[in-house]
Amino acid sequence: MLVTISLYAGTALIMFLFGWFIRKRVEKRKTDSMERLAESILAEAVEEAETIKNTARIEMEEESYQSKAKFERESNQTRQDFQRVEKRISIREQNLERKADYVAKREKGIQKQFQSLQERDEKLVESEERLDQLIKRQTEQLEQSAGMTTEEARKALLSNIDARIRAEAGQQARSIIEEARQNAEVEAREIITHAMQKYTLDHVTETTTSVISLPDNEMKGRIIGRDGRNIQAFEMSTGIDVIVDDTPNAVVLSGFNPMRREIAKLSMEKLIQDGRIHPGFIEQVVSKTQEEISDLIQDTGDQVLFDLGITGVRPELAMLLGQLKYRMTGGQNALHHCREVAELAGIMAQELDLDVTLARRCGLLHDIGKAVEGGPEGAHGELGRSVAEKYGEPSEVLECIDAIHGNPEETTPMAVVVRTADALSMSRPGALREPLEKYVRRLREMERLVSSFDGVSRAFVMKAGKEVRVMIDHEEVDDLRAVQLATEIARKIQARMEYSGQIKVTVIRQTRAVEIAR
Repeated sequence: MLVTISLYAGTALIMFLFGWFIRKRVEKRKTDSMERLAESILAEAVEEAETIKNTARIEMEEESYQSKAKFERESNQTRQDFQRVEKRISIREQNLERKADYVAKREKGIQKQFQSLQERDEKLVESEERLDQLIKRQTEQLEQSAGMTTEEARKALLSNIDARIRAEAGQQARSIIEEARQNAEVEAREIITHAMQKYTLDHVTETTTSVISLPDNEMKGRIIGRDGRNIQAFEMSTGIDVIVDDTPNAVVLSGFNPMRREIAKLSMEKLIQDGRIHPGFIEQVVSKTQEEISDLIQDTGDQVLFDLGITGVRPELAMLLGQLKYRMTGGQNALHHCREVAELAGIMAQELDLDVTLARRCGLLHDIGKAVEGGPEGAHGELGRSVAEKYGEPSEVLECIDAIHGNPEETTPMAVVVRTADALSMSRPGALREPLEKYVRRLREMERLVSSFDGVSRAFVMKAGKEVRVMIDHEEVDDLRAVQLATEIARKIQARMEYSGQIKVTVIRQTRAVEIAR
């Protein structure tokens, strides 16, 4: 047992010693390997450091060489620049020396010339003194011979020359004025003739009637209505006479007021087209047409301005232009007359090198005062100027209105052109119809007179001035006052108006009660 234990112990000791020996050998090998690795790394580091050192030395040498070469190049360049500057300075010095020599020579020459001029000046002074003395002696001799002084002789000579020149100038001025007058007359005739030949416009003679075409004669009965109620309602609403005669398929509307006649014409055409003709619908159609006529007037004014190429006109002024379509001047349509004047003025302005557009503008607006309602008769010139000034028209337009309707002496070339165009338009055959214009003026004055009474809402002169229909306010005027009012109106017409025959005054007082069932 003991031997076995000893054997095991010896074996264990031997194994321990063997393991320790193996371990020592392994550790020594590792140590040797690490030492060799360290030596290898150290050798590589030393070699790399040497390489870096050599590279740095080479770079420093190269940089030093480059710097040295650059310095040498810059030095050479600086040296060359310095040499060029020295050369230019040397050349300039040589030029300055030559210029100095030239200036010195010039100065000497100028001094010589100055001395020569001084000598000549002294000689001239001496000559002038001798000449003055000689003239003085000759003048004294002439004065003694002529018996007058020099001043008297000079005045006499100037007086003769002045009289001769004035006579020649006056004769030449008269000749020039006469020639200019003859040439002006010839040129004026040519300009006016050219304008009349170049401008053509269809003219329609204004009358106091309008003819409405009917689809058939049966429509006449519907227009008349039972017991003439439809005609009475139509005439009361429009203030226009409806004439139904034997003319086939036509009725005639008669009235001196073109605006009311146009409203009546449009209303009648609408009634005929619709087919419903009775008093209630007649009043409705007439009322609607009266509202639409404003748009029609505005469109008419805008279209005239567009056709003539006139811009910058206020809408209110264009509305007044449209209203001229329903005015008359001398028996012709006022808007057609103004447009004709504008066209003629534009043509003549072109011949005279004036502003064509401005000439048309002045011609178109010269009678704008006739579109103003309620103005005194014959004062449309002042009204036109006031309206044009109110709506910002140029001063040339105002001057033309004044020249045509105001003072014709104080005028401008543009005003002369427009006044001439107005005279041409008014002198056209058929343009002036004095009896018709006086007739229309008398009927308008009669309407204005009747409308001046209190309580009168509307007044229509009908039947060619033989009847006056007066619409009164039923709230302000009762039946008894209506009878009195008819008498007062008749007396005032009799006292203030001139007429032939009799005038029937009809006062109409209507009371309407309207209620809506809901």
